[in-house]
Amino acid sequence: MIELAAGLIHHPGYLDAAAQAALAADLARVLAEAPAFLPTMPRTGKPFSVRMTNCGPLGWVSDRAGYRYQPLHPGTGRPWPPIPPAILAAWDALSGYPHPPEACLVNLYAPGTRMGLHQDRDEAEFAAPVLSLSLGATALFRYGGLGRGDPTRSIRLRSGDALVIGGASRLIFHGIDRIVAEAPDLLGGAPPQLPAVPPGGRLNLTLRRVSAPVPA
Repeated sequence: MIELAAGLIHHPGYLDAAAQAALAADLARVLAEAPAFLPTMPRTGKPFSVRMTNCGPLGWVSDRAGYRYQPLHPGTGRPWPPIPPAILAAWDALSGYPHPPEACLVNLYAPGTRMGLHQDRDEAEFAAPVLSLSLGATALFRYGGLGRGDPTRSIRLRSGDALVIGGASRLIFHGIDRIVAEAPDLLGGAPPQLPAVPPGGRLNLTLRRVSAPVPA
């Protein structure tokens, strides 16, 4: 466990090879039920470079109407598949939050794709962290402060790594600069293959609690 900043905790190698392969199989089933789609930017309609899907009661989407969470896949119109138990177990072990996640966003990075600096702030509950799990190719993850112009640092997130973004770091700006070709490449070379992810690509999960819990 490495504390990069207050509330920003890196867990290198959290998932071993067997756990990564099992999770890849779980996600293959998720993608078969909820195919990856290409979101677009609000207002401009410019497409993202990263395709995505979701599992859980709610899923994050973006289109001309804005960023939001919704219960149905924008393409199929069906509910998102449930979050696999292994992913929920990681949340229970690492989040330090007493309520379950409501959304698991699955980002699919092809070689050459990136995600600019942004904040995860479409949720109503900021007391819950965002939990990230990485599979496949290594990503150069950049993080800064609460202001877009704050100084930034970068680390490499490798297959099997977990990252908790919570506490004082819950609303920091962060993003993916690039995908780095490093071996082993779980998603491109080892079974079970994920057809939605090209060789040399990366799959990232972010678990979020969207709504504040109802007081007892």
